[in-house]
Amino acid sequence: MRNTYLVCYDICDDKRLRAVFKTMRDYGDHLQYSVFECQWTPSDLARCRHELGKIIHHGEDQVLFVDLGPTEGRGDRVITALGQPYAPIDAPCIVIDGED
Repeated sequence: MRNTYLVCYDICDDKRLRAVFKTMRDYGDHLQYSVFECQWTPSDLARCRHELGKIIHHGEDQVLFVDLGPTEGRGDRVITALGQPYAPIDAPCIVIDGED
């Protein structure tokens, strides 16, 4: 059974931030800056946590996994916003690596 998760992260180092972003692109839909929506089985969640655990600095960085419940039977996804309106990202995300 798949559950829907929001994955939100706060990474203190730019190099680690890029690595986390690149990893998360393989797992879910990029919603906003450091927020992804993912539909996972328990093994998908464990695999992602393991990969991110090797990247982040556990004393400085934080990754939150918010379980929104089963994917099936949830109905339509509803996202509301305060301030600027939410808009799905249709264009591919481009990460520029500042290292030479």
